[in-house]
Amino acid sequence: MKEVKELLQAVISDFKGDGLKPDLLLAGPGFIKYAGDALAECSLKIYRIEELGYDAVVADSAYLGQMKKASKRLSIEPLIRESEMWKEINELNV
Repeated sequence: MKEVKELLQAVISDFKGDGLKPDLLLAGPGFIKYAGDALAECSLKIYRIEELGYDAVVADSAYLGQMKKASKRLSIEPLIRESEMWKEINELNV
């Protein structure tokens, strides 16, 4: 999903803009399924966490627990719903 790649890149850029160095991605199985190639390109250590489902957490492990902005949670569930909605709309246009 192209949108997931763009979302992940935007979050990584935000971290770098704040002077942080994101190096960790905790991702649920649903996030991993839809992220695909974006994960290979992001150069973060990736850990699969079942409880996160369609969410992921990007973090700078050096500051994790010390600063609130050292981690950010992402959810791709709204993107999936939107994609499914457009698919249904396109199927109606017979």
